[in-house]
Amino acid sequence: MSTLGKAIEKFVNRIRGTERAPAGYANASTKVYLRALLLRTLEDVETVKREVKSGNILILRISPLARKSVEDVKQAVDDLCAFTKLVGGDIARLGEERVVVTPSSVQIWREETSILGEAETPTAA
Repeated sequence: MSTLGKAIEKFVNRIRGTERAPAGYANASTKVYLRALLLRTLEDVETVKREVKSGNILILRISPLARKSVEDVKQAVDDLCAFTKLVGGDIARLGEERVVVTPSSVQIWREETSILGEAETPTAA
């Protein structure tokens, strides 16, 4: 196929949404899901890891596990923090009961706060 033919094919595929992603990247048609899960046991942490490795964003409700054992919650959060650091993802608390975990393709925006309690300064525009 000629260079012009390849360029036209690439353009048409881009319009159709079927363009192949470069090697090492997820397919452009791969969907990212936002899932809400309950952490009931430490075994649920493996499910979270699998979902994040698949590229999904998770909002975890940790209160069911906290009712059973605060130590298990600490262990689960420590494990997830280490995991997200390893895969280049992100993790943050959402209030008292929830934690959000993201894959490497998603970063959580955080506001910078002053040590003296002055007005908050955003870290991104």
